[in-house]
Amino acid sequence: MLRTAALLLALPLSSIAFAQTAPAPAPAPAASPAESVATINARVNAPLPADQAAMKAHVMFLSSDAMQGREAGTESYNVAAQYVASQFYSAGLKPAGDEGGYLQTVPLVSYKAADKGSFRYTPRGGSAAALVFGEEYLPAPDPSRAKTVVDAPVVFVGYGINAPQFKRNDYAGVDVKGKIVAFFSGAPASFPGEERAHFGNATNKAVAAQAMGAVGYLTLESPTSAKVRPFSRLAESYDSARMTWARPDGSGFFAAANVPALGAVSMTGAAKLFAGAHTSWASVVKTAETPAARFKPVELPGRLAIELATTITPVTSYNVAGMLEGSDPAVKSEVVVLTAHLDHVGVGTPKNGDAIYNGAMDNAVGIAAMIEEAKRFKASGTPPKRSVLFLAVTAEEKGLVGSDYFARNPSIAKDRMVANVNLDMPIITYKFEDVIAFGAERSTLGGYVKAAAAKLGVTFSPDPMPDQGLFTRSDHYRFVQQGIPAVFLWPGTKGPGKAAVDEFFAKHYHQPSDSMGQVPAIDWESGTRFIEANYLIAREIADAPERPKWNRGDFFGTLYEGYGAK
Repeated sequence: MLRTAALLLALPLSSIAFAQTAPAPAPAPAASPAESVATINARVNAPLPADQAAMKAHVMFLSSDAMQGREAGTESYNVAAQYVASQFYSAGLKPAGDEGGYLQTVPLVSYKAADKGSFRYTPRGGSAAALVFGEEYLPAPDPSRAKTVVDAPVVFVGYGINAPQFKRNDYAGVDVKGKIVAFFSGAPASFPGEERAHFGNATNKAVAAQAMGAVGYLTLESPTSAKVRPFSRLAESYDSARMTWARPDGSGFFAAANVPALGAVSMTGAAKLFAGAHTSWASVVKTAETPAARFKPVELPGRLAIELATTITPVTSYNVAGMLEGSDPAVKSEVVVLTAHLDHVGVGTPKNGDAIYNGAMDNAVGIAAMIEEAKRFKASGTPPKRSVLFLAVTAEEKGLVGSDYFARNPSIAKDRMVANVNLDMPIITYKFEDVIAFGAERSTLGGYVKAAAAKLGVTFSPDPMPDQGLFTRSDHYRFVQQGIPAVFLWPGTKGPGKAAVDEFFAKHYHQPSDSMGQVPAIDWESGTRFIEANYLIAREIADAPERPKWNRGDFFGTLYEGYGAK
């Protein structure tokens, strides 16, 4: 599910009519360690009304142990992708993948540091000296090439941010062309949450550095990062595998290919680089400890020679795409894209003897909701005016990789995509009372979400945690980066919502216990209400008289040249 942090969507029972074959049973108590397997099975397999049973059946299959956690690039993920394709066919969707099929091949590369690399610093007028691996530096893998060699001066640029709209330019007064830039992670606390998340993203910083002619970047340890995760702990996982999509030549995609990540430098290592600089490292550290930190950029007095080796392994995975053709000749070429990620984190460290990270809530529930939403369109007997693309994406857990590949290499003409609505880990263990749509205030999509909620008699709530910057942390962000208006839907936190969400994140998020037998009893009636909410929202957008557009002057719409922003 989304890239770190907590999230949230919702609606009242009385506002939705369901075709029920039997009254819904009362939710059973959550499983406890004392429950026997037979008791758990009886609870999990209790009969349900047809619409709830349909949703549950998808989750049962996708989060079963046989799926081995659906990690991107594995055979178990491929089976899950075929399952979703079969369900898209059953829902009456037309294939929208490669070569007339439902699957879009996503070429991936798994990459990791092949060795410890080397960092050698030569101060002005002095002799070269090696930095110490694990204590002063850690190498970064480079998905673009097996060998990376950079020998250049180093320029410290604070947070590495150029944001004129916030009157901030960490590059003011320095020339970084042909040089390595070094910056702290994150962004100033004074920035709004979503913009802070955007500017704090290391890839976005690399893109900014590339525009100014830099040749690589280093991430410096700060007093804050040292408290959150000490350098010694980072060293334990320096050679863990990462993933991105592959270019036609087999190299891994990175948005700033000419400014690779070169590695991390500890505060001890940074002190060596700053020795003799006009600004001392001690003063930089002192400034970094203040919330409103502003740094003066400074070129360090020496050159840093870096050599890196990266192991790059090709991997294949798949997005699953099904199209519901629009009915209005005037707007059927416009496509509303509905997304949910199919992958989870696979098999990992055992917890209480269980090593399979099933991903029931994250995100089998989201995929099940999307499948059943497609069937609601078919059952309505009235096709939408605009076309609707249902897209299950891979490798979200690897960094929003599958959605990035599709947004940049869509199986339909890119200019046809007019909106994205994303479903990621809706928590349905409670009777939700409100609806949340992250990013709703940035485009006319917010009005459509509110109109759909009103039809249901549902409360629409604003983002309850704007400081988390959740608008940038799931698959919809990749469409935003292509200029496409997007929202991210969740059940809300009114009533019992906050406690349920907090419990899930504290006990089950990215754990083996995110499985049907271990999370608190899933409320399948709330699940079908969530489906109905999403169906009405998608219908509202697809049938709207005007295509969605960014609000004039919106930060993301303007940055990515989206429709309506200017």
